[in-house]
Amino acid sequence: MTFPNLDSFGHDPWWLVVAKAVVVFVFLVLTVLVAILAERKVMARMQRRLGPNRVGWHGALQSLADGVKLALKEGLTPVGVDKPIYLLAPIIAVIPAVTAFAVIPFGPMVSVFGHHTPLQLTDLPVAVLFILAITSIGVYGIVLAGWSSGSTYPLLGGLRSTAQVISYEIAMGLCFAAVFLLSSTMSTSEIISSQHRHWFILLLLPSFVIYAISMVGETNRAPFDLPEAEGELVGGFHTEYSSLKFAMFMLAEYINMTTVSALATTLFLGGWMAPWPLSLLPGANSGWLPVVWFVAKVWVFMFVFIWLRTTLPRLRYDQFMNLGWKVLIPTSLAWVVVVALIRAATMHSADGTRALILAGAGVLVAVALLAGIVRAMRAPAEALAPPPAAPGVDAGFPTPPLPAARSARVPEVSNV
Repeated sequence: MTFPNLDSFGHDPWWLVVAKAVVVFVFLVLTVLVAILAERKVMARMQRRLGPNRVGWHGALQSLADGVKLALKEGLTPVGVDKPIYLLAPIIAVIPAVTAFAVIPFGPMVSVFGHHTPLQLTDLPVAVLFILAITSIGVYGIVLAGWSSGSTYPLLGGLRSTAQVISYEIAMGLCFAAVFLLSSTMSTSEIISSQHRHWFILLLLPSFVIYAISMVGETNRAPFDLPEAEGELVGGFHTEYSSLKFAMFMLAEYINMTTVSALATTLFLGGWMAPWPLSLLPGANSGWLPVVWFVAKVWVFMFVFIWLRTTLPRLRYDQFMNLGWKVLIPTSLAWVVVVALIRAATMHSADGTRALILAGAGVLVAVALLAGIVRAMRAPAEALAPPPAAPGVDAGFPTPPLPAARSARVPEVSNV
């Protein structure tokens, strides 16, 4: 098994770089097609329905048929939109979603037509921060789509998305800080090599739990799909979009799901390394076989996305904000401090001692984190009610009637 590092990149011929970029793009598009079909089939199974079963073998071509249908639909542009930004917003949402996958490792060093190359497009000394930055740009597509539509509900969806990204990217970034402390690097390929003894899910369990929750919020998926809540905002930020422009938003959402799943695999599940006890088999972590382990781990997270959508109702907005600001961020910050203290205290100790202490502390913090999550989810809706009005004051909600409305009331008619 040969672990790539930063010195392994920058030596490929141009045609190999182009081939890698094309393979990454095709992988993402095919994953989106399969994910949409799998989501509909799995949700149908969980809800005791059939799901798509007409187009192709057991509905296997349904996603492709839906894509062709969207491409052939008439693209409507409402009157009153800011047309340049309205047309640019879907592109801004898709491009960062695809670009972020450039630094995700698929496997170890392999031989391609005589060239020894890593199964990764490129790597950077700050690769994880690059992913965090580039995915943050993608939210501009949602915000600008809501603002440029010139409509109330898309604007509210865009504002919700802004608050959502600010709230949950802080907790996500603190999860990354714990990984950086333990691996002493921000390179994705070197983070995987630092997990050759212990996967970070065992040593940084609170970081994994917080990241798993934050990645659902970052991708606007249920139960955190508040920017596109159809029960409140019709369709949210993409209400005024149709045809291929709407399809690009869907493409960006599912590619973002794949990206955050791949990043979780890289940071906490050993990346492309085989799980135990398969890792004991000779050749399990060499050649092209690690690509299978990587894709399998990514699809575990994709299944969890579908499972959550089928199982949980949408959160109230106050619950969502309480969870991010009062539970995830303080816990993540405290856990980073704990990891730093343990790392400093065990600087000259054996790796096994440090791993045992981190695992024990992680379990304790994870239990406290889950207790805080349960408490935040049980916040009563009555807490949102306005304070009781003073005697003689109209207690209208959310605003009292205007003076003109009071004077226009029809007096009661006596029956005498």
